[in-house]
Amino acid sequence: MSMAASRIYLDHAATTPLDPAVRDAIATTLEELPGNPSSLYAEGRAARDALDAARAQVADVLLADPGEIVFTSGGSEGAALAIRGTAFAAAREGRRHLVTTAVEHHAVLHTVQLLAQRHGFEATVVPVDSEGLVDPGVVVNAVRPNTSLVSVMYANNEMGAVQPIAEIASALRDHPALVHTDAVQAPGSLPIDIPTLGVDLLSIAAHKFYGPKGVGVLFVRRGARLSPQIVGGSQERNRRAGTENVAFAVGLGTALERAEADRPTSVAHNVRLRDQLIEGIVAIPGSRLNGPRRERLPNNVNVCFTGVDSESLLIGLDAAGIAASSGSACTSASLEPSHVLLAMGIKADLAAGSLRLTTGRRNTEAEIERTLEVLHALVPRSRRATTRSTET
Repeated sequence: MSMAASRIYLDHAATTPLDPAVRDAIATTLEELPGNPSSLYAEGRAARDALDAARAQVADVLLADPGEIVFTSGGSEGAALAIRGTAFAAAREGRRHLVTTAVEHHAVLHTVQLLAQRHGFEATVVPVDSEGLVDPGVVVNAVRPNTSLVSVMYANNEMGAVQPIAEIASALRDHPALVHTDAVQAPGSLPIDIPTLGVDLLSIAAHKFYGPKGVGVLFVRRGARLSPQIVGGSQERNRRAGTENVAFAVGLGTALERAEADRPTSVAHNVRLRDQLIEGIVAIPGSRLNGPRRERLPNNVNVCFTGVDSESLLIGLDAAGIAASSGSACTSASLEPSHVLLAMGIKADLAAGSLRLTTGRRNTEAEIERTLEVLHALVPRSRRATTRSTET
């Protein structure tokens, strides 16, 4: 079922529409390459060639070696493999301490918490400032002699803060701890080459840069010790067992190559729309921009409105034909404010009125203007409704 063309899609941080060129590459692979890439006969060799070509595409963008690229099922698995894989490998040497930040995606935070609660690891969660930025000095000072991994996201999925990953990685270059970054929001928006970032592990997911859902990549620097989390066959150089999803790997390689090639144009386009949104929204009384103004993803706008709950905003926007999201768990019976906003020191009642708008390739200035018109009418109306329900 296709959505009506008149709708305005402003939730690209959650997922992006599939690029037609990527769709065609996937379809061609599915149709023409039915073989198992581990098989030695012609059909298997053809599938292996396609998989190797996709791996080389990814490596070219990351300026890495193809042997350092591991295909995964997405960002969550990539983060889990990086964190659990490093933790269990290093535990054999007695290094059982992890460092991360308070604003990580739950794929990172919950994995770290699980290691601490069930497997006896220690974890230090570094705080952030009021704009959601981490102090690299605080991260480095949290590292101990027995630290095995430092995991700091490159760009926050909720409020768009871009963290000083290269500075952190550089400061820890001579420490045995590996540095992982959740770079899921970065492709097409920020430089993601390994020489610039200096990290040992980097995870991405295709559906964040106009590729298919259900496939991702974990970069693993050569020499980094990693305990596999899915065991069985020897696929992905014994780092992730299971028959590879060749078609989606091809789709990811195509999407990543195109995202990097289009990055300068895409960034300029999104910055223009982002700034148009910010300027229009902060003119609404009782609004607050969350996250930094400068060190920010080019397509991310995250705001809070006093006296308004996210659920009413999202329902109102959806009714007006606009897809957006929130930092709150707004689909549950009890609204839980975003852990990211709370970590920034935003009070729970204000965080409960958060709204995230993230732009993409197909959005236009006219769509942004329409969105602002809807918000300028919707926010006061939602505020009055919230006030009445509180009074009763």
